Amino acid sequence: MNIFKMKLSPFFLLMLMIPIANACSDDDGQKSCNPVYNVSASININLPLYSQLETRGWTYVDGAGTGTKGVIVVKVINGYKAYDRNAPHICPGPDTRLEVVDDIKLYCPQDGAEWILLTGEPLTIADRAPRTYSAVRNGDIINIFN
Repeated sequence: MNIFKMKLSPFFLLMLMIPIANACSDDDGQKSCNPVYNVSASININLPLYSQLETRGWTYVDGAGTGTKGVIVVKVINGYKAYDRNAPHICPGPDTRLEVVDDIKLYCPQDGAEWILLTGEPLTIADRAPRTYSAVRNGDIINIFN
């Protein structure tokens, strides 16, 4: 029996396509080439490295458990949130790491896209918000995770 001459059922073909479709989409269903990975990191806000979080309202966090380009932790009215530093609207490259500008917006050096720091809402160029992770404070430790 030649497998190339077999007739495949539409259901079987659909089941083969679902994993492929999921690999090319973001949480919101939009196509994205940004990597999806588990984020799990903790920071101690008493350390000088993270003192900006309490004084400026945000800080960069890099290292193990923070993805490929790190995260930005932001102090918001009801707690904290963390943004992935991969620009959400373009494929990762050397200049697609998001930066905080003037303590009020996120900025992509690759194309000048901008987002509101506190909400993640796109301001220019980008059509979607950065990927967001949970950031929960327990005493002096903030746990960042998805």
